[in-house]
Amino acid sequence: MFDEGELEEIREALEKWEETTLQQATAEMPERREQFISTSSEPIERLSTPLDIAEMDYVRDLGMPGQFPYTRGIHPTMYRARPWTMRMFAGFGTAEETNARFGYLLDQGQTGLSIAFDLPTLMGYDTDAPEAEGEFGTCGVAVSSLRDMETLLDGIPLDKVSTSMTINSPAPVIWAMYIAAAELQGVRPDQLRGTLQNDILKEYIAQKEFIFPPEPSMRLVTDTIEYGMRNLPLWNTVSISGYHIREAGSTAAQELAFTLANGMEYVRWALDRGLDIDDFAPRLSFFFNAHNGFFEEIAKYRAARRIWAHEMRDTFSAKNPRSWLMRFHAQTAGVSLTAQQPENNIVRVAIQALAAVLGGTQSLHTNSMDEALALPSAHAATVALRTQQILAEESGVANSIDPLGGSYYLEAMTNRIEVNARDYFRRIDELGGVLPAIEAGFFQREIADAAFQYQKEIDAEERYIVGANVFNDGAGYKIPLLEMNPAGYSHQTARLAELRESRDGGAVGQALDRLRIACQGTENTMPFILDAVRSYATLGEIISVMTEVFGTYQEPDWI
Repeated sequence: MFDEGELEEIREALEKWEETTLQQATAEMPERREQFISTSSEPIERLSTPLDIAEMDYVRDLGMPGQFPYTRGIHPTMYRARPWTMRMFAGFGTAEETNARFGYLLDQGQTGLSIAFDLPTLMGYDTDAPEAEGEFGTCGVAVSSLRDMETLLDGIPLDKVSTSMTINSPAPVIWAMYIAAAELQGVRPDQLRGTLQNDILKEYIAQKEFIFPPEPSMRLVTDTIEYGMRNLPLWNTVSISGYHIREAGSTAAQELAFTLANGMEYVRWALDRGLDIDDFAPRLSFFFNAHNGFFEEIAKYRAARRIWAHEMRDTFSAKNPRSWLMRFHAQTAGVSLTAQQPENNIVRVAIQALAAVLGGTQSLHTNSMDEALALPSAHAATVALRTQQILAEESGVANSIDPLGGSYYLEAMTNRIEVNARDYFRRIDELGGVLPAIEAGFFQREIADAAFQYQKEIDAEERYIVGANVFNDGAGYKIPLLEMNPAGYSHQTARLAELRESRDGGAVGQALDRLRIACQGTENTMPFILDAVRSYATLGEIISVMTEVFGTYQEPDWI
């Protein structure tokens, strides 16, 4: 890129600038902080120049959009051909309430569905289970049976709309309910498009919504990969998630490294099953956070694509270029939102969304201004969706492919993040791989340390949070919040009771017995889960059978 003579000229110009112009400016107007740090608590250099990238491999690897290693994006035309999918995450209360919200968002121009489930559903409980008391519908929609899923998806053309489902430990069961509900609409499995999060490894690392121990959980994930490969060719069976790792307090490099390490672990399990990498890898997808550090986030996405492409091609010997592609969804950072001055969150979300778009995301959820206080109201969700639409239609950022590519600052940061990520890969390998590292508490300690450092910086006012530890006038800022139907719980439990009374109990028992035997053996469990779902066995009943065989997981005490 530069010969040695040109680099020497740049060095001399930089030294002269530092000795004259910079010294004078600093004397007249001192820098306002002793240390400038990134969102990941790393110092930021005053100025980037060609010297920062002269020795980097990125020059060789930068390439062109749509070409290996996809640093500049996975599509040659990116958003000039079509904008990213605007996929707003939604779910609360009953299936009827959430169905109405889906219809509203689609009418407002949303282009894909994303289902949020409530905590009992995420943990594999029926709504009326004693363990689920008080948690109905508070962080998503309650789905306890195929009947609920039918109601949730009523009137939505599943052969035309793609759907993402944020569900992990019970993912095979909820996915089976979606497939069965589509069948009742007359839609074949091979017509369905969407994404199942199904990323159990990050549950042990960060979110903690696990049920079974790691080994049987990985078997279930591999079952879904195999079943989707053979029956749902348009479906992404795993969305490998860094979002929750970042929400737990990780740095950008930790989010990237731990997510990709998990992705490679799923690949190894599928290969050990005997699957061909080019048959399943094209349907793996990713899910990343879009945090406050604007350039750091863009660099993270670029490094992620580059690392994944090299690993798939060079380490796992994938031959199909589609296997090398990292396709990802992004969501703005919920953890960055403040209850103080909630309207400020609109600005935070817009900046984070812009980073995701300039980083080349395939789909995007923008958080609502009220999410530090409650589930999103229809008004707040609309503002969040309009944020994406303004970016797509008014800002001009989608007009040029990778407009920031080649920036000295951005490319240097991209390289540093990749170096940090690869160092984490080495450390994970030294511990024996992802599962042993989980059992040793490695990921958990690294994230905890990063979160502690971030909070210390806020408390010491080394890091400013507008409206919280700076520019907080103490005034109360009130916005309208979502009011849920107080009769929703009674309606949901009554539907469950009626279902248990009206279904064929004998067929349910037989389906659950066949599932138990499949879990005890080595067959793929998905066909047996589907049979149980079609007989209207409930989520809790199916999970109970699986728990009998697999047991439950208790996290070790690392202290």
